[in-house]
Amino acid sequence: MILEKIKKPNDIHKIPLADFPALAEEIRGMLIRSVSSTGGHLASNLGVVELTIALHNVLDFPEDKLIWDVGHQAYTHKILTGRKDAFATLRKEGGLSGFPKRSESDCDAFDTGHSSNSVSAGLGYVRARDILGQKHYVVSVIGDGALTGGMAYEALNNAAELKTNFIIIINDNSMSISPNVGGISTYLSSLRTAEAYTGIKLNVTKKLTKIPGVGTAIVDTVRKTKSSIKQLFIPGMLFENMGLTYLGPVDGHNMRQMMKLFNEAKRVEGPVVVHVLTKKGKGYVPASTHPDRFHGTGPFDIMTGKPLSEKKAPTYTDIFGKTMVRLGKSQKRLTAVTAAMPEGTGLLKFQKAYPERFFDVGIAEEHAVTFAAGLALGGMIPVAAVYSSFLQRAVDQILHDVCMQKLHVILAVDRAGLVGADGETHQGCFDLSYLTMMPNMTVMAPKNGWELEEMLKFAVSYNGPVALRYPRGTAYEGLSEYKEPIALGKSEILHRGEKLAILGVGNMVKICEQVLDGLRQTGADPTFVNVRFVKPMDTALLDELAKDHRIFVTVEENVKSGGFGEHVAAYMESCHPQVRVLPVAIWDRFVHHGEVESLYDRIGLSARRILQAIEEFEE
Repeated sequence: MILEKIKKPNDIHKIPLADFPALAEEIRGMLIRSVSSTGGHLASNLGVVELTIALHNVLDFPEDKLIWDVGHQAYTHKILTGRKDAFATLRKEGGLSGFPKRSESDCDAFDTGHSSNSVSAGLGYVRARDILGQKHYVVSVIGDGALTGGMAYEALNNAAELKTNFIIIINDNSMSISPNVGGISTYLSSLRTAEAYTGIKLNVTKKLTKIPGVGTAIVDTVRKTKSSIKQLFIPGMLFENMGLTYLGPVDGHNMRQMMKLFNEAKRVEGPVVVHVLTKKGKGYVPASTHPDRFHGTGPFDIMTGKPLSEKKAPTYTDIFGKTMVRLGKSQKRLTAVTAAMPEGTGLLKFQKAYPERFFDVGIAEEHAVTFAAGLALGGMIPVAAVYSSFLQRAVDQILHDVCMQKLHVILAVDRAGLVGADGETHQGCFDLSYLTMMPNMTVMAPKNGWELEEMLKFAVSYNGPVALRYPRGTAYEGLSEYKEPIALGKSEILHRGEKLAILGVGNMVKICEQVLDGLRQTGADPTFVNVRFVKPMDTALLDELAKDHRIFVTVEENVKSGGFGEHVAAYMESCHPQVRVLPVAIWDRFVHHGEVESLYDRIGLSARRILQAIEEFEE
C-alpha cells in the first residue's frame, strides 16, 4: 500500500505524482472504515482528500502553517502528518481529536472547532512571520458555508492591506452542514458557471505576450487595471474588489490542476484567494447522496450506510421540533430561526409546515439573535435554536439587542452540557454562566421530555427574553409522575426530606435521582428539588428549606464559575449563613472528548463522585 510509506510529516514528497490517485483512494477507504467504527465527520473529509494531498505536496510541515476553518475536515491532514496508526482512537477518550489540536501535533497550526475564524488566525500568523523576517507560507482553508459568518469578512477586509503572501483557499462544496443559503452562496454559484474564465485568461495572456516589443507591457497593464478582462467574465468580482487576487475556480478532485494553481498562488505578493470546487462525500455513495446525514455520523454499516444503533426513544431535539410544529398551528406569530442547522436543531418539520415563518440565516449566530430581536419588535414570536457552544458567539447580541430591550425572544439552547466525542470546542458548559449574568433574562432547564414541552409552551406565552437549555441525546423518561405546572421562578419539590437538600438542574436531575438512592441506603432522607428556573432563582424555596436544612448540594452541567451553585452560595452566605452549600459543577477547565458517562465520572458529575463529594463535605 502506498499509504504505508507515509509515517511522518512530508513523507508525501517521496511519493511519485503518478501514485497520488491511488493514494487518494486508499485514504478514502481508510476514512470510511475508520469512521464507520468510531463515528465522526465523514462527508466533509471525503470531499477534501485530493485538496489535502495537493496542499501537502506544495507545503512543508510544520514550517508552513495550514489552518482549517471549523477543523472537522482535517482527517486526511492528520493521516499525512504521521497519525494514521492512531486513527482507531479517533474521538475516543485519550485518543485522537476529531479536530486540529496543537497539543497533538506541531503540524496543527490552530485549534479549531467553530466557524469563520481561519482567515483571522492566518492573518495573525502572516503578520508575525513578516515582523520576524521569516519566509514560510501560511494557508487558511475556509468552507463556503463559513463565508456566511461575518468574522470572515472582517478578516478579508483587513487582509487586503497585505503586501506579502497569504493564501486563502475556499473549499466550495455548496454546503456547510445543511445546504448553503444567502447571497454568498448565490455569488459562488455564479463563479462556478464561469469556469471557462481561467482557460480564457491563460490563452489571452499567452497570445498577448507573443506580440513583439509591447506584449509584456500590455499584459502588465491589464493586470494592474481594476476594470480588467476578469470583470467581463465573472460577475461582482467580490474578492478582487476587496483587494485580493482571485484564482480559480479549479476542480477540487484534480490534484495536478490544484498543485499548479497552489504553486501560482505561492508566487503572489499579497493575499490570494484560490477557489476550489469539491464534492462533499465523494467516493462513498451514501455520503455523497446524503451529505447532511454523513456530516457528523455515529458508527454505521459500510455496505448500506445505515446506522448500527437502532432507533432510540425521542431525543430532546425531537421533542422540541414536534412541539414547535404543534405550537405553530395555534400561534400564527411563532417563527423559527436557525444558523445553518435546520436538521440538527429539529426544525425541518417546522420548515415544511410553515416555510414563510422559518429562517435559516447560515453560519451567523450573531446575526441570528439580532434578526430575532427585529422579528420580536415587528410583532412576531421568534425562537432562535442554536447549539450552546455556538450561542457563545452571540453573547453581545443577546445582552445588548435582546435583554436590554426586554424583547420576547426565545433561545432554544440545544446541546447544553457535555456532548462527548466532539470535545472542548463543542461542550456546552458555559451557557448558564453567560445567560444568567444578563438583566431581564429568564433561564429554564427541563428534567425530562415532558417538561421540555411544557417549558416551551411557557416560553411562548411569556413576555420577555427567555432561554430554554436542554442536552443532546435521548430525552429522560423518568420522574414522569411529577407534572406540576410551570410557574415563573418556581422550583419543583420531588421529595421533602430533612437536613440535606439536593438541587438538580435540568439533565442533572436524573443523576441526582441516583444520588438520592445512594444517600437513602445510608439511612439519610434528603430533600430532592428539580430547580427548573436557574433565573429567576427560587429564593422563597431556599428561605423555606433554610429553616430545617443544614446543607444544600447544587448539581449542574455547567462550569462552577458564574453557575447556579455560586448564585445559591452567594445568596445563602448573605441571608442564611448557617447553611453550607456544596456546588457540584465543572471546575475551571475545558473538557476533552470522550464518552459522556466516562467524562461525568472524570470531572465529578457521576452519582459515584457526587456521593463521594457529599461524604467528604459532611466530615
